[in-house]
Amino acid sequence: MPDLKILGRKNSVNVQKVMWCLDELNIAATREDYGGAFGGHRTEDYLSMNPNGKVPTMIDGDFVLWESQAIVRYLADNYASAPFFPNALNERYLCHQWMDFYIAELHPAMTTIFWTLIRTASADRDNIALEKATNIANLAWKIVDKHLSQSEYMVGNTFTFGDIPLGCAAYRWHNLEITRDDLPHLKRWYQELTKRPSFQKHVMLPLT
Repeated sequence: MPDLKILGRKNSVNVQKVMWCLDELNIAATREDYGGAFGGHRTEDYLSMNPNGKVPTMIDGDFVLWESQAIVRYLADNYASAPFFPNALNERYLCHQWMDFYIAELHPAMTTIFWTLIRTASADRDNIALEKATNIANLAWKIVDKHLSQSEYMVGNTFTFGDIPLGCAAYRWHNLEITRDDLPHLKRWYQELTKRPSFQKHVMLPLT
């Protein structure tokens, strides 16, 4: 088994993606708190590994990798098998498609919503930006909902690495105090994810 270390705090959605993926693959990894209240992410040593000064950073033996999407892809490609890592090339690229959709269409809006509601004092909130981000996210989640009306998971009828980024975001979407459209297929998929022990352990955490 690989000797893996993850640098990053557990309340980071990007760290959660990686830890959830590792647990689904039954890969043991050591996680160390970096970033946020823990600091350490602006030190010379950390920046030599991850020049962005963000979390997570993965250390796999002599190999260092940053950017959570890239780490999830790396873990799936190197340590997973079907069905989590589909055998069919077209199915694998559909996983990549939905991962890229998340980062391009949902992550910016979800970040604005989360930071406004969870990490900004009510008196300092930009409610116009919050409303705009919520509307953008609703539109993106409608795309996911329509897709899930014809598919049990993001790629076919089995859980794959393509479910992970959107799954982390779905937990926040369903647990933040916002106005959500009624999206039954999205909710059904999300509720299936909540039954997974690895999701419960690494994603279903207090929003802080």
